Amino acid sequence: MQVYLPIAELSVDAFLLLGLGGIIGFLSGLFGVGGGFLMTPMLIFIGVPPVVAVATQANNVIASSVSGVFAHWRRGNVDFKMGWVLLGGGFAGSTVGVGLFSLLRSLGQIDLVINLCYVIFLGTIGALMMIEGTRAMMRRRRKAAPRKLHQHSWIHGLPLKTRFRKSRLYISALVPLAIGFGVGVLSAIMGVGGGFILVPAMIYLLGMPTAMVIGTSLFQIIFVAANVTFLQAAQNQTVDVVLAMLLLVGSVVGAQIGTRIGSRLQGDWLRLLLGILVVAVCSKLFVDLFTPPVDIYSLGVPL
Repeated sequence: MQVYLPIAELSVDAFLLLGLGGIIGFLSGLFGVGGGFLMTPMLIFIGVPPVVAVATQANNVIASSVSGVFAHWRRGNVDFKMGWVLLGGGFAGSTVGVGLFSLLRSLGQIDLVINLCYVIFLGTIGALMMIEGTRAMMRRRRKAAPRKLHQHSWIHGLPLKTRFRKSRLYISALVPLAIGFGVGVLSAIMGVGGGFILVPAMIYLLGMPTAMVIGTSLFQIIFVAANVTFLQAAQNQTVDVVLAMLLLVGSVVGAQIGTRIGSRLQGDWLRLLLGILVVAVCSKLFVDLFTPPVDIYSLGVPL
């Protein structure tokens, strides 16, 4: 059944979009990630323009993050003070990122920048996850003690120190502000919540307890993704509501199935498998960068 996407100016099989949403939702539930960094490349693979894929995907990020925050809040695993500081940087970063998005689009370079960002960040994060997952499995087999995740460094000597009682931290507020700003810029350009970068940064740079990280990250992502969606719709008119709704329906169903299966697998294996998946998507994007298009030139015909 073909459905027309008005903003993407493309006709796509509705069941393909529902299935794609279901697959990404399944992977999100299986691996415990938002899935935005997988959904956007997949939309590009089926022909959705990158500018529309990036802007529309933010809607799915909001929906999944809201449900996740409520679950973690009920368990007491959300540091709202840290979340508000991250959010301050995230709002500023996402606003700057949408402005940069508009500038690159006017220059005709936004598609290239989106693909390059995915190749660089997905390749790096995927490789690190594969390495960390492999090391964790090897340590478990040798029954070695896990290495310390967080050590004091020059970051803890920065000014404007603030006490985050929920996370048992006393650090400079400049660090989470800077992290939030960087993730906000990436959210606007890549169409992701930024959790695949924010979560490791909160663990390794801020030293937050792992139990607090995911809920606090999702709290910040809700508002940053909402800001990105609003600005993209207002400034660039690239949010396709029809596409967003079809993907959302599939994602909700797939996430429920993935969550049940993921609870039966070991964390080390999940990390390794997710790393392999991320590297595979990155490799496809990398190959596409050097593959000549079928039509070298295209002509726009005014209506």
